[in-house]
Amino acid sequence: MNTSDRFSIKIAIADDHPTVLGGLVHVLTPVSTIQIVATCQNASELIAALRTQPCDVVVSDYAMPGSQQSDGLALFEYLLRHFPKIRIVVLTVMDSPAVIRALTTAGVTCILSKSDATGHIITAIHSSFAGGSYLSPTIEQVLKNAEKVGVEQPLSPRELEVVRLFASGLTMTDIATRLHRSKQTVSTQKTTAMRKLGVANDVELIHYAIESGLIASTAAKED
Repeated sequence: MNTSDRFSIKIAIADDHPTVLGGLVHVLTPVSTIQIVATCQNASELIAALRTQPCDVVVSDYAMPGSQQSDGLALFEYLLRHFPKIRIVVLTVMDSPAVIRALTTAGVTCILSKSDATGHIITAIHSSFAGGSYLSPTIEQVLKNAEKVGVEQPLSPRELEVVRLFASGLTMTDIATRLHRSKQTVSTQKTTAMRKLGVANDVELIHYAIESGLIASTAAKED
């Protein structure tokens, strides 16, 4: 057995954009210490793969619509509960310090911005496998900027997820199904979030989600 075999890190990659998924495979395949065991395009595919394939590290997009299984924070909390030995590297286009803090609070220690160089992914995988932490330069800067201006996020991680999914176009029923909560619970969390933020209607709530980086403007509800 050679050195690369002995230290091969088995990874599963998940991203709902085929181009991004292909790009990650292209970047990571030549790395001798990394072995790709699964590629997935949504949370359901990822969980199914983890149930059948030995895996050390998951490299996953934050937001992956397209299945009944929760994405975002709820997905990573699920993975940490049901696959506690697997490490997680999260990729995201979001620049919300609240989302980043919610991830770290949940136990995700390696978070990368998709705007950073792909080389950071390799470093993050190795750091994660070793039990360490890694924040890419853009993610670090987001947190530093938030500290500098004294940004305080009043929403809980659960409320953040409800706001993100609602602003992305899901109904209360859709959100309840995705997060495995009652419709009354998610409606209450949405109402509480609106009260904390001081927004008067759904349009203002969606504007908050866009401005805070919870969603991209192109993902906002159009109706």
